[in-house]
Amino acid sequence: MPKHYIAVAGNIGVGKSTLTSLLSERLAWEPFLEGVTDNPYLPDFYRDMEKWSFHSQVFFLGRRLLHHRQLLDRPNSVIQDRTVYEDAEIFARNLYQQGRMSERDYATYNELYQAVTAIMPPPNLVIYLQATVPTLQARISSRGRIYERHISTDYLEQLNQLYADWLGQFTLCPVLTLPADRLDFVANQAHLDLIADRILERLRVKGVVVLEGSE
Repeated sequence: MPKHYIAVAGNIGVGKSTLTSLLSERLAWEPFLEGVTDNPYLPDFYRDMEKWSFHSQVFFLGRRLLHHRQLLDRPNSVIQDRTVYEDAEIFARNLYQQGRMSERDYATYNELYQAVTAIMPPPNLVIYLQATVPTLQARISSRGRIYERHISTDYLEQLNQLYADWLGQFTLCPVLTLPADRLDFVANQAHLDLIADRILERLRVKGVVVLEGSE
């Protein structure tokens, strides 16, 4: 069996960790979950983004590199919750554009990111979970993380726009876009089966596939 490296991308609360776990069971792939709760800076970051943005982003970058090294050493297929590209192209860039990360910190972070990605092999496929802000807010509320209560509508909208911009010019590997507003892969087994089938199909062909809706 060929070894595959799959990464799940998407905005806060869209369901990346859940889909990663479900697909790892469905396809017998090893999961690598994002260490959100392990980030010691995250509660401080949501209270004071200007002060803690650099620290938090460097933590996430380091965690992603650790996972990347580990997944390359695994003998079988792996699926990763969030990509290193999102850390820089979405979250760090947004913080800089909003004035919540200084020019000096952003330059230092971006230099580190560029050096890292230059030597990292890309995934075989990126799965992008696309959702509107109301869907994101509902899912964020349902998971009940106290430090996420103050995430604003504007912040989520800005992240969604940055995702669109990033994917519009992303060429390192194919992308499978899933409409997360209309797919309930937790409660509906048929939706999960559909996603798994599309992934396996995508790994057999070249190009970018966009899943327009559920079946």
